[in-house]
Amino acid sequence: MSFWDQLKQNASNFNTSLQTSISKFKNNDFANASMAICALIAAADGSIDANERQKTSDLILSNETLKIFPASELREKFNFYCDKLSQDFNFGKIEAIQAIAKLNQKQDQGRAIIQIAIIIGGADGNFDKDEKKVVKEACHAVGINPQEFDL
Repeated sequence: MSFWDQLKQNASNFNTSLQTSISKFKNNDFANASMAICALIAAADGSIDANERQKTSDLILSNETLKIFPASELREKFNFYCDKLSQDFNFGKIEAIQAIAKLNQKQDQGRAIIQIAIIIGGADGNFDKDEKKVVKEACHAVGINPQEFDL
């Protein structure tokens, strides 16, 4: 099985697994962290163009796992992190990683946002090196070994 086929299968398995357990994650820290990682995926190459931002936003809003949160709330949080990253990528990245790191003591929630990042990053058929790097950094922020996700 090729890496991409394996990634798609893993993303599908992640999504199914998340849908069954995500309701217990309905809290502000999880919502912030999930939108922070999505914004980091969109900005993984150092910038976010309007098209990429819109595509990521559409993926977020269509993701069954994240439907436990009101769409307007997710959009607001996603735009907040995208704006921070667009204004000053390095400081925006620090703020996004800090939001993700709040899940450090909540390993199940940390794994869930990593899974969301992999699903969002691979949705376009190309989970590139910049996206993988961001996901690895998020793994470290929540205290999870990136190798657990073949990163």
